[in-house]
Amino acid sequence: MGLVKSVGLVLHPSRRCSEVLETIGAWAVARGIEVCGLAEEVAAYQYPITPLETALVGQRADLLVSLGGDGTMLRALALAQAHRVPVLGVNLGRLGFLPEIDPSDLDSALCAVDENRFTVEERSGLQITSADGCAVAFNDIALVRAPGRPMAAVEIHIEGHPFVRYAADAVVVATPTGSTAYSFAAGGPSHEPAQELVAADGALIETDVDGAGPDVVILPSTAGTAARTSTRSPPPWPARVTASYVPNRAASDDRPDR
Repeated sequence: MGLVKSVGLVLHPSRRCSEVLETIGAWAVARGIEVCGLAEEVAAYQYPITPLETALVGQRADLLVSLGGDGTMLRALALAQAHRVPVLGVNLGRLGFLPEIDPSDLDSALCAVDENRFTVEERSGLQITSADGCAVAFNDIALVRAPGRPMAAVEIHIEGHPFVRYAADAVVVATPTGSTAYSFAAGGPSHEPAQELVAADGALIETDVDGAGPDVVILPSTAGTAARTSTRSPPPWPARVTASYVPNRAASDDRPDR
């Protein structure tokens, strides 16, 4: 009996993956493992997949398999986060940075996870709290001023102490995983996913302190960092972005070339 009793699927919303599902189905039948997935995503397939509501997939599965590109992988990480379920990314996209497994390697990768021959790479996340509630992101959070309103006044705190203030049209707060996305486009550096830090980038910045304010602020993710943003206008501002460590788990097999 292996580690996996139930494997959950997260599928690309428009890309058909029948051959990959056949591989997963054959592997699961041979090992007596249940396959489940989001009801709205698996309805189009005839395979024996248990349809579940979104909130139940991460709770029921011992392993989530993301079939798609980076966007699908990020959705899988969000589903897995609350239950600390490892996510195995299979790259079906045109250009995927996050998924590590190609379809040809899927069977051996699934066997490695079930036989406890795999490693887990934890990724940090961001939590944003505003008047609308709370949300968690594993790539980045963009705070953008509403059209027709003044620039956003941004103040970054570290462990409750003011660090820097400036005005900008937009602020991007990114994890190392998201450092190659909007943050990079705004002039920020790229980082190794395993690094524990957060990058805050401003677009069209006007400094609000003596001297030149930093375009990019690199902060340790364990430092209790927060960005408070206001446009000097009615709610939902100000918003507070907390760069807290929200761990998630990406699985890969133990082959030395990976």
